Amino acid sequence: MIYDVRQTTTYAYGSYVPFAAHVLRLMPLAELGVEVVGRDMFIDPAPSELSATRDFFGNATTHVTLKTPHNRLTVETRFTVRLGGAMLADPDASPPWEEVARDAHATTSLAARSPAHQIFPSRLVPLDAALLDYAAALFPPGRAVLRAAIDLMGKIQGDFVYDPDATDVMTPARTAFATRRGVCQDFAHIMIGCLRSLGLPAAYVSGYLRTHPRPGMPRLEGADAMHAWVSVWCGAEIGWQGLDPTNAVRVHGDHVPLAFGRDYSDVSPIDGVIFDSGRHSLRTAVDVRGREDVQ
Repeated sequence: MIYDVRQTTTYAYGSYVPFAAHVLRLMPLAELGVEVVGRDMFIDPAPSELSATRDFFGNATTHVTLKTPHNRLTVETRFTVRLGGAMLADPDASPPWEEVARDAHATTSLAARSPAHQIFPSRLVPLDAALLDYAAALFPPGRAVLRAAIDLMGKIQGDFVYDPDATDVMTPARTAFATRRGVCQDFAHIMIGCLRSLGLPAAYVSGYLRTHPRPGMPRLEGADAMHAWVSVWCGAEIGWQGLDPTNAVRVHGDHVPLAFGRDYSDVSPIDGVIFDSGRHSLRTAVDVRGREDVQ
């Protein structure tokens, strides 16, 4: 499947900003199952300095510095990717969850996608007794890790209300968990917190969903905006498997990955520093269109 993605992000400032420095994570990076066919970025006003690199997790990052006074910043990204489709492992053939947790804690690898980075608390996802209690019944001794994680995904989707007004980008997982409301970021953080509290590696993935669903399929929550889901490490043989707790679906076909990290703070699409004395507003527009690969 080929996806054409376009996102326009516009900041309007209450006063002129004399200087700004930003880190952008808005471009896809070629990796297993993801081929980048083409990509462009347009920034207005034009940056005084611009450089492209990768962060620790391998995400494509663009560093920009703006030294010209401006009261508006617009970043438009357009890219086309070809998705090969992730391998959907058999949930019941995955290893027992205790074995996966033990192997993750015993690993000596510090590579970017090592499970070692995804078992500890992070800035927005704590290890929490309430999250452990919520998930524990689904993980009895010896249960297959992917089957249990899929059931946890379904439980979260059934117990929590999708509410765009309930939280913001810096809401901690325990706050969203207490209110049982939030958006895809919160659903992902809660699931990650549950899994890590059990000792299981779970990562945060940002990306996009197909805007227009396939004929006869329901429209998924999170389309027309950036989306987030969870990647669960299921042992060395199976590796990372994507689960979308907002929609209770496995990641396959309709999810376009953008960045991988410990929580939202690792993959924030636009980060940085500005010198500004007024309020500002943010507007984001996203369009994701899929087409069959005719190769």
